[in-house]
Amino acid sequence: MRARRVPLLAFAALALLLPMTAGAQSKPAATPKKDYSQPAHWQFIPFAGWTLFDKNYGEYLHNDNTLKPDDAIHVGARLGYVWGNGLGLEMTGGYTPSKLKSPTVNGDLTWYYGSADIIFQPVISSFGGPFLAAGYGAGNVGYKNFSPSQPPFLPAGEDANKDSFNQGLFDVAAGWNVPFSDNFGLRLEARNLLWVPKDNFSNAKQHYQVVGAGLVFGFGGTPKDDDADGVPNKKDKCPDTPKGAKVDASGCPTDSDGDGIYDGLDKCAGTPKGAKVDATGCTIDSDGDGVPDGLDQCPDTPKGAKVDVRGCPVDSDGDGVADGIDQCPNTPTGATVDANGCPVDSDGDGVPDGIDKCASTPSGVKVDADGCPIQVTERETEFLDTGLIRLEGVNFETGKAEILPDSYEKLDQIGALLAKWPEIKVEIGGHSDSRGSSARNQTLSEARAGSVKDYLLQKFSGIDPQNLTAKGYGESKPLVPNTSADNMARNRRVEFRVLNKDVLKKVREQVKTLQK
Repeated sequence: MRARRVPLLAFAALALLLPMTAGAQSKPAATPKKDYSQPAHWQFIPFAGWTLFDKNYGEYLHNDNTLKPDDAIHVGARLGYVWGNGLGLEMTGGYTPSKLKSPTVNGDLTWYYGSADIIFQPVISSFGGPFLAAGYGAGNVGYKNFSPSQPPFLPAGEDANKDSFNQGLFDVAAGWNVPFSDNFGLRLEARNLLWVPKDNFSNAKQHYQVVGAGLVFGFGGTPKDDDADGVPNKKDKCPDTPKGAKVDASGCPTDSDGDGIYDGLDKCAGTPKGAKVDATGCTIDSDGDGVPDGLDQCPDTPKGAKVDVRGCPVDSDGDGVADGIDQCPNTPTGATVDANGCPVDSDGDGVPDGIDKCASTPSGVKVDADGCPIQVTERETEFLDTGLIRLEGVNFETGKAEILPDSYEKLDQIGALLAKWPEIKVEIGGHSDSRGSSARNQTLSEARAGSVKDYLLQKFSGIDPQNLTAKGYGESKPLVPNTSADNMARNRRVEFRVLNKDVLKKVREQVKTLQK
């Protein structure tokens, strides 16, 4: 069993050793995979190794199991042609000088063989690849220099006077090819040869094995160009050029506009320097303003807005709404505008918010350029001169604090006045007549003063809530004795009294200037 066990061990060693080599050489994961497939070419392989003879050599050939050849050195060569798909034809041959021994005789044995094989290498990478071969050939065994004399060693059917004989053989081989360059490499090989008797193929039992290595010399093929850029691997300094990219003489891609997309793949060849591009080399304009990303200093321009060369919106009237979106392009400086860039005029006096210094002007009142009424009403005069407005006839539901609608107009006049001068602090005082208990009147006057305050704040947004206070006085401060219905009506009143007289004085002076 020795002769059959040795090739199995040799194949196993190759199977274990070469994947370890592959792992060691392919360790850097970041290195891109390279195509090591070769074009059609011739290859010549000087080969050296070791021949392992079948241990039953003497029994199979000479019916003498005492005859045993020594395993010995083997030299030979392989010549073949391999196509780009890894399939090829190969002529193999070799020579082994050995010794044939038995207990009674010994001498020299010479063994020659030659065969024609089909060879196939399915894959090849930076660390090589496996191959398989199989074919048919012939071999010759010769005997000489035997002592004490030349015995009749030849098998049955051979001429007894001859000192050698020929036989056919089937051979199979497997191994690993390791490329060092396009036309130079190393082959590791294990080959089994089955001797075929002339008269009886079914009696083929004798196996020889040859294990060894050879240097592979390739010739006659087109220079290899892995990335198909027209520059052979030997001269290509950039071996992984994408398909379709233009390259220079050294095989490196060119990028005329410097946008990171190679010429030949770049569909927009004149990209401005610094502009961001997509995979086809065309500029990206995320906000659609006509200025490419990378050059656009204002990358979130609203759609439709006009921009300058930096990609930033232009706002000619400075109202915060960009030209192109601004439907009112000549807005006065300082005016509040809506989303369309048009001025907002909350009180409808013709002066835009932001410029209007009297933001709650009553409807219909003529105003100056600042949005303030031109004519000063009697109520305003009374208020500014005395710091007090006494409002009678403010009607509430009987015994309650709900304001009746017929009192809204009077309160609106006061509200417009307070909104005009929001910096003035005012106390809203509620007063009642003497009917009912004092406690009841006190509570009711406080509630009614609070209702007036709430009404004014709800109706007039220009009034500062912090400058209004509500206070109830009940029946404690009558204007006249509560002796008649008219007197009691006068005592049921609401008073608006200025608390910060210093501010009132400044407002009074401002009004006089306005009147002039």
